[in-house]
Amino acid sequence: MRILAVGEILWDVFPQRELIGGATFNFAAHAARLGHEVRLVSGVGSDERGRLALERAMECNVDTAYIHSTEEFPTGHVTVFIDGQGQPDYTIHRPAAYDVLGLTDDKIQELIEWKPDWVYYGTLHQMDAEVRRQTKALIDAFPGVPQLFYDINLRKDSYTRELIDELLSEIKMLKINEEEVRKVGQLLGLEYASLDSFIQQMKDRYDIDFFCVTRGAEGCHLDICGKSADADGFKVEVADAVGAGDAFAAALLHALDAVWPLDRAAEFANRVGALVASKTGAVPEWTLDELEALRPSEVNR
Repeated sequence: MRILAVGEILWDVFPQRELIGGATFNFAAHAARLGHEVRLVSGVGSDERGRLALERAMECNVDTAYIHSTEEFPTGHVTVFIDGQGQPDYTIHRPAAYDVLGLTDDKIQELIEWKPDWVYYGTLHQMDAEVRRQTKALIDAFPGVPQLFYDINLRKDSYTRELIDELLSEIKMLKINEEEVRKVGQLLGLEYASLDSFIQQMKDRYDIDFFCVTRGAEGCHLDICGKSADADGFKVEVADAVGAGDAFAAALLHALDAVWPLDRAAEFANRVGALVASKTGAVPEWTLDELEALRPSEVNR
């Protein structure tokens, strides 16, 4: 599977150290680990963080040919605070180099000829007007539009109702968590009676075929082309949850590409997300043996 990921590559700055991150980069790195061909469209600064980010991307087998280097802004970073339950809170520092895509006509033509199966992006990156313009131009340039995967990833002061409505109107696959379901419902004026009612209202308003709602330790709910599945989470000691949702998204797309039954796809995505949450950082090393060792949570049992 060929995946074009458009979004942020940055450094997660923890109290004791800095680790490579950014939702889009995290997704790209985990998708590459699962054996897929991934190209990341982003930007880094002409600074030490930028040099190290490119090195880390190459170590993760993410194609760096479309990561633009700029002197206009520094390489992106966020300050991360982890609460007592391992849940992160972010302070995002912008403007940042990932807001400068630097897509030339030649680069766009290369991507057209590459023929990606999916294009992935999130909300934060698309808040920048020029990024949004370039992303739309890139997608419109494909002769056969690839499927679009929107991982909503709402961050403080990094979304608007208008942008979310615009992004939802053009995608086929949406990943959203339970907290975001209620926020998005309020923003869009939907009446929330249940998760099923929310999904149905979204179907009525938008042309979305793939819904994924993550529930943290409680697992996830999938609604794919009218068929649904629920899967329990996995019991782990959470080190930090940074990147767990991005790993989940990569694993889910992997499973759907393999045409696994929905319950198996949901279980696998939960398993990968939980394993990443049990480790420090957004793109830690992990193995298939570690995945197999995880046991389902008893939250829903």
